[in-house]
Amino acid sequence: MRWRTVRELFYPRRASTQTWMMLTFAVFVGLAVVGVGLYSFLVLRGQIGEAERATLRDQAARFAVQLEAVPDRASRLAVGAQIAGLTNVDVAVATTDEVLGDFQAGGEAARTDGGAFFDSPEVAAALSAVDHVGFAERAGPGGEERLYVALYRPESGLLVRLGEPLPPLLVAIQRVQAVLAVGMALALVLALLGAWLAARRVTRPLQAITRSAQRINEGDLDGRIQVKTRAAEFQDLARSLNHMAGRFRNDIHELQRMQRVQNEFIGNVGHEVKNPIHAVFGYLEALASDSLAPDQRKKYAHKGLANLQRLNSLFSDLIEIARLEYREDMIRPTTFDLQDLIEEVGEMLEPKANEKMLELAYDNPSLAVHADRNRVRQVLTNLIDNAIAYSDQGSVRCRMRRHLDKARIEVVDTGRGISADHLDRVFDRFYRVDTARSRKEGGTGLGLAIVKQILEAHGETIHVESTKGRGTRFWFELPLAPAGGDGQVTEAVAARA
Repeated sequence: MRWRTVRELFYPRRASTQTWMMLTFAVFVGLAVVGVGLYSFLVLRGQIGEAERATLRDQAARFAVQLEAVPDRASRLAVGAQIAGLTNVDVAVATTDEVLGDFQAGGEAARTDGGAFFDSPEVAAALSAVDHVGFAERAGPGGEERLYVALYRPESGLLVRLGEPLPPLLVAIQRVQAVLAVGMALALVLALLGAWLAARRVTRPLQAITRSAQRINEGDLDGRIQVKTRAAEFQDLARSLNHMAGRFRNDIHELQRMQRVQNEFIGNVGHEVKNPIHAVFGYLEALASDSLAPDQRKKYAHKGLANLQRLNSLFSDLIEIARLEYREDMIRPTTFDLQDLIEEVGEMLEPKANEKMLELAYDNPSLAVHADRNRVRQVLTNLIDNAIAYSDQGSVRCRMRRHLDKARIEVVDTGRGISADHLDRVFDRFYRVDTARSRKEGGTGLGLAIVKQILEAHGETIHVESTKGRGTRFWFELPLAPAGGDGQVTEAVAARA
């Protein structure tokens, strides 16, 4: 439990980016500071101290050899005094029983205190150690720090002690260590300060992006994410988020528009279905009357059938639109003679044009195209039938010609025309320019919507231009048949030409 508390303190599950960056800097810089400090205080100082001790021990061994070569006590003291006078080393000569002489650096004899001598840590260590060598770093007679070595020679019974000031390098190391400690502490503080500043540079743009994203989430779709930074990554992130927000905004607006269209579509379908059903109910009720005259009965039966036919056409068109909208494989292009198809549709609709005493013209040169023949037939049928329905006199012409690498088809009439404020909506489902007249003539209001859907499935667009009272022109294009296409179609086109 305690370990988890410590872990949560230094490694929380959730913290700000600024906290994480400062913790990261603190950990890595702290590890570097600790590593340098340990190397300086332990390894480097230990290596220098060990080298100095080895040098001082060698000096003590050479001095002991010199003393052993001198037979009497006076000569030994003279040698000790000479060495102390010529060097900056304290020299002491003793046996296990007494101190023979103790000379300070410069050759001056010190007051001999046997008890203090034998109680010194270096002498006690030398007498008890296996290698008969003892070291100590302590204050000298003058109070300064000195390094002492004591060497015991069991063969001769001599005990030699040398003491010298701490080496300059070791003193410099100690000073460097003090400076280094202060410097490492300052480096750690500066690293944390730098981490805080760097984290602030990072977190401020992130906070701005977060606030903007929250506003967008709350419904402010027109807001833009703005960050004041020179960091390219944050600029790119803000730009990408703005683009994404723009797409979301457009998608939401499109969904709202689609919802309005859907609601309007459902309302239109309900209205279009309700009227024929009510009419059929009325005619059936009338037909059930025993007092109805035969001619009236026949009239109501025809009207009921007409309304049922209207319902059938409506549902057929709705199913057709749904199939085109949700089935991409409904378009199956082939190569065929477009003029043959125009003549086929023209011959089918010619009786309807003759009833209204309209001229229906569709004479064009042959031209092979690559499209779905059945769907193009539906497009031509709807356009020509619509032109006949809305023309009271004059003519309806279906013209076709080559235009660049495509075939352009035009259906032109001299009918009532469409005013400019209706042109943008003539391809909407159930939209009628003249509602009363179109319903009277049996239209479902879906013909032009189906035309648009089929051509969009081909990758083409339907166009319209009209002048009120002077007529209307619809036109679209289809891709020409590729070279070396269907041989039979090519031969048929050549024969017609």
